[in-house]
Amino acid sequence: MTESKPTARARIAPAGLLFLAITSVGWGFNWPVTKYLLSELPPLTLRGVTGVIGALLLATFALIRRESLVVNEGQWPRLVMAAVLNVTGWMVLMGLALLWLPASEAALIAYTMPVWAAMLAWPVLGERPTVLRTISLVMAFAGLSAIMGGNGFSASAAKMPGILMALGGAFGFALGTVLAKKLPIQLPPITAASWQIGIGCFPVAVVGLAIETTDLDRVTTTGWVLLFYSTVIQFCIAYVSWFAALSRLPASVAAIGTMAVPVIGVVASAIALGEPLGPGQIAALVLTLAAVVLATRS
Repeated sequence: MTESKPTARARIAPAGLLFLAITSVGWGFNWPVTKYLLSELPPLTLRGVTGVIGALLLATFALIRRESLVVNEGQWPRLVMAAVLNVTGWMVLMGLALLWLPASEAALIAYTMPVWAAMLAWPVLGERPTVLRTISLVMAFAGLSAIMGGNGFSASAAKMPGILMALGGAFGFALGTVLAKKLPIQLPPITAASWQIGIGCFPVAVVGLAIETTDLDRVTTTGWVLLFYSTVIQFCIAYVSWFAALSRLPASVAAIGTMAVPVIGVVASAIALGEPLGPGQIAALVLTLAAVVLATRS
């Protein structure tokens, strides 16, 4: 039976936009949270262990809701592919990038992701970029350019490892986003999120615990509170919201919508960590949020 292909406008469900907003806020605040935690915990252990705990919490919640955790045999390759691209690569590369870059700069480079997603969505999904989406993308990157200028961004040799890692993580996440639309995982959002986070973070946790030295006595009271945020809010709530949004929105719209994340990250980093916030950041906030609105109306 052949289904009629819905238009881009028809596919943009209000629930998808709500889930996208929850994702953006959860991930945006996590940039300064992670930057702070890296002063108390090593990167691989931090990202891996919190992810595994988050996956177990999600699995428990799914069982409480009487949702099955069983994965059909044909879904495993898609599940592993998504976990590697959207979780393992992103968590490892972005966590390491923060060792070389301020949280604001790492967030900015990470969210070149919509460019790669828009480029990949055309050949892989046949999603031709509309005029409004193209304009929104230009506006969003004008906003990011304003932030870079305000921060005195420079691709120095000392920062290059962080820049390359952030770009690698962004491309991998974009590829995972597009392939998730091409090869959707037939599981409920909570179950899908628990499996992907668990599969993606388990090897990171194993390697981190094997090669890194973790001293829990160094973790402050603030650190424990932020660990709760990173585990429950960032992994559980934000990731479930992302998969729910992706199932309801075109890949390019979902990707452009996440451009609000670096703006939130820059503002939160300025407030929490004392990183720069001036006219450039304020201009970027206006441009980027306007781009998000335009993208979701296209």
